[in-house]
Amino acid sequence: MAYPNRNRPSRHRETSAPFPRTAAPRPRTAFLAGALATVLTAALFHAPHAAAAPEPVHRQPCETDPEAPPKHQMRAEWIAGVHNIDWPTEQGQTPEQQQADLTDLYDEAVDNGLNAVFVQIRPTADAFWPSPYEPWSEWLTGEQGGDPGYDPLEFAVEEAHARNLEFHAWYNPYRVAMHDDRNALVEDHPARQNPDWVFDYGGQLYYDPGVPEAREFVIEAMMHSVENYDLDGVHFDDYFYPYPVSGEEIPDEATYAEHGAGFDDIADWRRNNVDLMVQGMSEAVNSVKPYVKFGISPFGIWRNSGTDPNGSDTNGSQSYDNQFADSRKWVLEGWLDYINPQVYWEIGLPVADYSVLVPWWEEVAEGTGTHLYIGQAAYKVGNAGAWQDPNELSSHLDFNRDHPGVQGDVYFSATSLRTNAREAMGILVEDHYSSPALVPVKEDLGGTVPAPPKVTADGGGPWRSHPDRVRHPRTTRCTPSTGRPSGGRRPAASRTRATCSAPCARATTAPRPTRFPGPPTPRTT
Repeated sequence: MAYPNRNRPSRHRETSAPFPRTAAPRPRTAFLAGALATVLTAALFHAPHAAAAPEPVHRQPCETDPEAPPKHQMRAEWIAGVHNIDWPTEQGQTPEQQQADLTDLYDEAVDNGLNAVFVQIRPTADAFWPSPYEPWSEWLTGEQGGDPGYDPLEFAVEEAHARNLEFHAWYNPYRVAMHDDRNALVEDHPARQNPDWVFDYGGQLYYDPGVPEAREFVIEAMMHSVENYDLDGVHFDDYFYPYPVSGEEIPDEATYAEHGAGFDDIADWRRNNVDLMVQGMSEAVNSVKPYVKFGISPFGIWRNSGTDPNGSDTNGSQSYDNQFADSRKWVLEGWLDYINPQVYWEIGLPVADYSVLVPWWEEVAEGTGTHLYIGQAAYKVGNAGAWQDPNELSSHLDFNRDHPGVQGDVYFSATSLRTNAREAMGILVEDHYSSPALVPVKEDLGGTVPAPPKVTADGGGPWRSHPDRVRHPRTTRCTPSTGRPSGGRRPAASRTRATCSAPCARATTAPRPTRFPGPPTPRTT
C-alpha cells in the first residue's frame, strides 16, 4: 500500500535571499569584497543536507477497524451435480449451454464476494472428466457413459481460475447410483464388473467400504483427476456409510466376517474402514501434489455429550454412530487441511444450536493446524421459524467474528444463493463481504510469498516499476501474502484478488436480533 509522505524526504531546498542591485557604480575592491561575501553566504545557505542529522520520519500507523472484514477468509459455495441441483442445470444441454450456465454461476459467486467454488465432479461413481476408471456422468448428458463433447472439468477449473476463484473438486467416495438396479449401469461399470464390491441399501447402490479392493479403487479413481488437473482442493461431503433407513440394516455381515479380524464390534470396524480411506486419500494427495488442500464436510454433530463426554452439548443425530465417520479423529490425526462441518441449524435451536456447535468445532481444531470452515444452510432460508428472517445467515457470521478459529464459510448451494436465499445473501454481503479477501493460508503446504513490488522514478518521466514488473504509474499495488510452489503451476495467490497488508477500509456490522427454533430439514447431495 502506498502511504503519503513515507517513501522519500522532501527534495525542496531553501534558496538564498536575493541581493538588491544599486544603480551607483562601486569601487573594484568593494565589488570583490561583496562578491566574496556573496559566495560565502551562498555556501552557508546551500550546505548539503547530509551535513546535518536527518530529521526522523514520523509515520502514522494505519489502524484497521476491528469491524473490517478479515483479509484472509474462505468464502465459498457448493455447486452440486447430482440430480442437476446446480450444474449442469439439466441433462442433455449442448456444451455451449452447459458452459454458459457454469460461468453465470461463477460470475454470481464473484459478485457475492466469494473466492472459491466446491464443484461436484464425481457424484455417483462416475466422472465429469474423461476418466479411464469410471464412465461419463449421467448428470451431464442424461445417459451414463455419454460423451458431453468437451472436458467439463478442464473448463470448470480454467474458468474458475480466470475469475480468481479457488477450485475444490468435490467427490462422493462410495455412492454408486441413486437407484438399486445394477443392470441400469453401463456394462463396463466397475460396479457391474465387481459385484462383490457393491451393496444396495435404501433404494441406492454403494461401494462397500469394508472391501479393501473397493477402497483402493475409489482412491485411484479420484486421484486421476488430482494428478491431471490444476485443482486447488480435494473435497468430500458427509456421505460415507449411508444415512440410516428405518427398518433396514446395512448388508455387510459377510464382508465383516471376511475382513473384520481384530474388531469385536462391527461399528468400530466400519469406522476403521472409513478412517483407512480418509487417511489413504490424504497420503495420496500429499504424495503427488502436497500443495493441494484436502478437506471434508461432515455432518455437523460428531457426537452428543450425553453419549460421549468429548461431544457437543446437543441432542441430534451423530455422524460417529450413523455414518461411522469419526470426523473429530481426522482433525486430531492431522489427515485434513480443513474441516468444514455442516452446521445447518439456526442460533438457539435446542437440539443443535449453532452457537453451541461452532465453538465446539473451534476447540476441536485449535492447535491442530486444520482450518475450520463452517457449512451454511442457504437452502433453508425461507423455511418456517428462524429461517424466515433473511438476517439469519448474516447473524451466523456475526457470531463467527467472535470466534477467531473460524476461518470462513461455505454455502449450500449455488442455486439457493440466486433464489430463496438471494435477499439473505445480499444482506450478508453488505454486512460481511464489503471488501475482498484472500483464501486462508496453509503454512504447512509450503510455497513462498511473492516479492513485494518496487517503484522507482527516473529523472524526467513518470514513475516506473522495475523492468520485470508491471508498470503502475505513481502508485504501488498490493501484494498477496501467500504463494504456492513453482514448477509450472501458477501460484494460487496470484489467482486471488489481493487486499492490502494493512488496509484502512472500514466495514460496520449492525447488531441483529437473534431468532429461535425451527426444525432442521435434510438435503441430498
